[in-house]
Amino acid sequence: MMQNRTHTCGELRLDDAGKQVKIVGWMENVRVVSSALAFVVVRDFYGTTQVVAETEDMVNTFKSINKESTISVEGTVRERDSKTTKMATGDIEVVPAKVEILGRCRYNELPFQINRSREADEATRLKYRYLDLRNPAVKKNIVLRCNVVAALRQAMTEHGFLEITTPILTASSPEGARDYLVPARNHPGKFYALPQAPQQFKQLLMTSGFDRYFQIAPCFRDEDARADRSPGEFYQLDMEMAFASQEDVFAVLEDVLPPIFAKYGTYDRASGAPFMRIPYTEAMEKYGSDKPDLRIDLTVTDATEVLGGCGFGPFEGSTVKAVVVSDFHETRKFIDKTLADVEVVSGGKPYWFRLDENGEIVGGIAKFVSPIKEQVVAALGLKPNDFVALSAGKLPQAQKTAGVLVKTLGAAVPGHMDKEQYAFCWIVDFPMYEIGEESGELEFCHNPFSMPSGGLEVLLKAERGEIDPLTITADQYDLVCNGVELSSGAVRNHDPEIMIKAFELVRLGEDDVKAKFPAMYNAFCYGAPPHAGIAPGVDRMVMLLAGEDSIREIIPFPMNKNAQDVMMSAPSEVTQKQLDELHIALVKPEE
Repeated sequence: MMQNRTHTCGELRLDDAGKQVKIVGWMENVRVVSSALAFVVVRDFYGTTQVVAETEDMVNTFKSINKESTISVEGTVRERDSKTTKMATGDIEVVPAKVEILGRCRYNELPFQINRSREADEATRLKYRYLDLRNPAVKKNIVLRCNVVAALRQAMTEHGFLEITTPILTASSPEGARDYLVPARNHPGKFYALPQAPQQFKQLLMTSGFDRYFQIAPCFRDEDARADRSPGEFYQLDMEMAFASQEDVFAVLEDVLPPIFAKYGTYDRASGAPFMRIPYTEAMEKYGSDKPDLRIDLTVTDATEVLGGCGFGPFEGSTVKAVVVSDFHETRKFIDKTLADVEVVSGGKPYWFRLDENGEIVGGIAKFVSPIKEQVVAALGLKPNDFVALSAGKLPQAQKTAGVLVKTLGAAVPGHMDKEQYAFCWIVDFPMYEIGEESGELEFCHNPFSMPSGGLEVLLKAERGEIDPLTITADQYDLVCNGVELSSGAVRNHDPEIMIKAFELVRLGEDDVKAKFPAMYNAFCYGAPPHAGIAPGVDRMVMLLAGEDSIREIIPFPMNKNAQDVMMSAPSEVTQKQLDELHIALVKPEE
């Protein structure tokens, strides 16, 4: 017996015919056939069972109960006359002798039909998330998440990692996003911060002598929502290894992730070890993105030399990139819509032409390309019925637009995407520094805690002007799956001297490093092991496994795009007494 029932609503089978049973759950539906016949569906976490009322009193009892009330049904199991494969219990039904209301639904109308809740608008779903989660299709994603997290924990433990929790209330730290701040009541004017990641703590664990650490870590960042990022909070499989190299980190994840993706994923194929490794500069040149979707067979070709001087205005003095799509038979309407979508996403205008079945250049910018047809065909390796999409501009914009062309055309044109698989790759050799878009000065490109490739020597060469600091790469790496960045990681900079020199190049001195990262700097001065780590996003991982396009579909209680919990009315106002205790005065923004 389970709790206050003999069986769940997904458990009864033909072998149970004749048994006296008690089931409990939500009354999903009532279909009244006559005054003395009604069919009722009862649903719990495990499934659904049909109940058949065959007396006028019993029919009236069910008619008096609103849908989604919780009920208890005691009765006899029997074989169904009309069996169905749509439910696991489709061979049987329960004839009730006693019905009890456990929790009455006091509303005649629901905000949406439970089994069709995903068709409702997002605001309504989030407001009534507790009803949305009753939908088995929605609940399935949360169950998947639980199973994946359990599998990750087991795999990491089997690989010798210890699960150690790190603080939630900590100090504000420059991690690249805005902190969530928590006022400290006993320390007026001072604030804790919710951790953007356990970065410093896990590195401190390495200096403390722990060899392999992991946790399913909550992270908090005050940033806007995206399809693959939840605002406010998210979870990651955080891990770190002492006396380890990049190869050690790769070996662990290449062993842990493929079996989980193959077992729990929508697709049963996943890349095996070793994953493809692509240098950052090669990824940008070949795929137009540092998050390539390797299920797509399209790549980017540099066409600057052959098309830069063709007389087409936007190509003059610009970098020109080409994406060639073979066996293309789509309509002009398709081309116009697809390229318009690419422009919206990339911010760059794409161009095009085709090589028709007769080998003639037609459409788009054909009049500029036709005079140099032979050179273009040779340079791009064109064949009849090839479609050529083009981007132009400064190198970063041309690459970005080309990357969006690859993903958009690869997904839309038949035959260019092997969708039903999980294709992993590592992006390696990231630039250590970049020129900031807003500052116009040298800034860290990825992670300030990373070890520069070449160590102190390469930083000293940059300081002396012997090399351009933009050419320095770091021992940083991203894990990408199906065009989604699952994680960033790095071999850490564990040497105080190298750390200070790395920060000096971005105009921060030794005092700044000590002030911003006092615990880590001091710990490293007591002898730190070389260490490396990574932190794949659990939410993104489950989103991929579930085949969902929005990360909110796999989070039990997600916020909306404005970082609001409309179900709990958060964020909310607080009382003046609470503000006074925290020594906080509110200043309303000007209208």
